[in-house]
Amino acid sequence: MTDWQQIIDHGSARPADRSPAALVAELAEALRSPDPVLRDEQAYTLLARWIPGLDPELRRGLGDTMATRLTDPEIQTRSFAALVLADLVRNGDHEARWVTAFADWYPAETDLRGHHPRLGWLHAVAHGADLLGALGRCPQVAPAPLLDLGAARLLAPATHVWDAQEDDRLARALALTLTRPELTGEESLGWLDAVAADFAAGTPGPVPAYASNTMRTLRMLYLLADRGVRPGPHGDGGAVPLTHRTALLARLAEVLSVVAPFLGRGAGCACPAVG
Repeated sequence: MTDWQQIIDHGSARPADRSPAALVAELAEALRSPDPVLRDEQAYTLLARWIPGLDPELRRGLGDTMATRLTDPEIQTRSFAALVLADLVRNGDHEARWVTAFADWYPAETDLRGHHPRLGWLHAVAHGADLLGALGRCPQVAPAPLLDLGAARLLAPATHVWDAQEDDRLARALALTLTRPELTGEESLGWLDAVAADFAAGTPGPVPAYASNTMRTLRMLYLLADRGVRPGPHGDGGAVPLTHRTALLARLAEVLSVVAPFLGRGAGCACPAVG
């Protein structure tokens, strides 16, 4: 086994005595590991740093491997496959089959834990959101179906209330997608219809986990729609305005008012947020 930590400690340069293909294959295998140090701090860290300098064919092969892993039985394998795909797409790589595999996996994922005491970061919702946002900025991918995909993730049945800022990550991904200039007004708002219908069909009582997750995601999206979203990985750079910003803000407020009548609309509704 390669001593990945030693490579990281010495500047993360690829060893000259190993072929890039062999290194990538070993790192890709390490991404399956239940050991969070090997998987996250070492294998993923190095792959993310090396992806821009890899041969295009090698990146394409890596992406195909990660897309296949979205059906893997192990949650850490599925989740980190999405995270690597996000890095590839941000680097300019794209294959339609990756998008199809992602669309099949993301709303269907049932293991929504953020952090596990033994496995470390799992974060499937957040990692999938990063891929959604990367695809949302990719000119080869139509943005409207991605918005519908985000809504499907929000409304999928769930028992786990997100507790590691997954709502913020998904809101940012939706906001990035909503910056696409070719979006029509109907496309920018229409994906919210399913959310509004779900909220309106709610009944008084405890708030379902998925509904709580959805409400918090839309609240963050409202802030991003108001202020703009920064595409940089660490929030650096100037804020980019969302297409159809004014109409989107109005629709978000309208949808949220269904579960929060004190916003001024929807008073008297029977919804999960009203006990």
